[in-house]
Amino acid sequence: MRRREVIIALLGGATAAWPLAAHAQQPATPVIGFLGSTSPDMYLDRLRGFRQGLKETGYVEGENVAIVYRWAENQMERLPELVADLVRRQVAAIAVTGGSRPALAAKAANTTIPIVFAVAQDPVQLGLVASLARPGANLTGINFFSAELSAKRLELLRELVPAAVRVAVLVNPANATTTETTLRDLRPAARAMGLQIEVLNASTNREINAAFAAFGHERPGHERPDALFVGGDTFFTSRRVHLVNLTLRHAVPAVFPFRDFAEAGGLMSYGASLTDAYRQVGVYVGRILKGAKPADLPVVQSSKFQLVINAETARIFNLSVPPSLLARADEVIE
Repeated sequence: MRRREVIIALLGGATAAWPLAAHAQQPATPVIGFLGSTSPDMYLDRLRGFRQGLKETGYVEGENVAIVYRWAENQMERLPELVADLVRRQVAAIAVTGGSRPALAAKAANTTIPIVFAVAQDPVQLGLVASLARPGANLTGINFFSAELSAKRLELLRELVPAAVRVAVLVNPANATTTETTLRDLRPAARAMGLQIEVLNASTNREINAAFAAFGHERPGHERPDALFVGGDTFFTSRRVHLVNLTLRHAVPAVFPFRDFAEAGGLMSYGASLTDAYRQVGVYVGRILKGAKPADLPVVQSSKFQLVINAETARIFNLSVPPSLLARADEVIE
């Protein structure tokens, strides 16, 4: 082979190798896990918030980050296996949503992969972190409050339904921590307002139906409630349309913990903006992908709360919304 042909052959081989070398030097796309306790249809707005948080830190799903989703579909006994699957995949971080049980399952499953949670309860009390300022270990996240707002929620209900004397309180006993906190704050608030409360427990659809069915039957010592307080719980949120329909069918004005309920036709909701809370989860996951350690990221406490009133539902209940309440509302649904 002549010298010129040899040089061309060598250059050709080198050129063919360049793309391979360049490809080998490109960093692998990070993969994160997303664990939800319910189903994806309930998370549409929250997932938008989560992806927005990732985007704020420079990550876009399908472009420079991949997300593996795992949904428990309200079957909490599946949480350990779902977390174990994400751990086996060696994801770069795990976003854990849907309450304290998924977060606790993730904490129990691994001590190395960073975990960013979104919980309504105090994460220190739950044993997730050592302190809010210095989480320690491999967990941090967002505390968006729910049960702690019970007294304020009851106050708003009383303002909208001033004639109410008896208030039924629906809680999920399977979610013991939230139920405990809700009732601890609610009982003294009710006494101060001169309200009588009756606690109703429901952990299944059948128990929800039974609780409402009892409204139509006078029982010794159990009069029909004038209003209903629905506690914050992932199971209740996943059944929000059903719950709202029952309040309308049984003509019981109700206050709910999150905007999802008012959107579904519920009378009124007051609580943290979950879309914003999930955006902050996305921000923290993005920061971890860039090298931050969970132990150095303080737990964020929600500061954005939403009062949403469904004016159409108020008219169905023949309720006149006080101007002072309308003025404070973040959104009025017509």
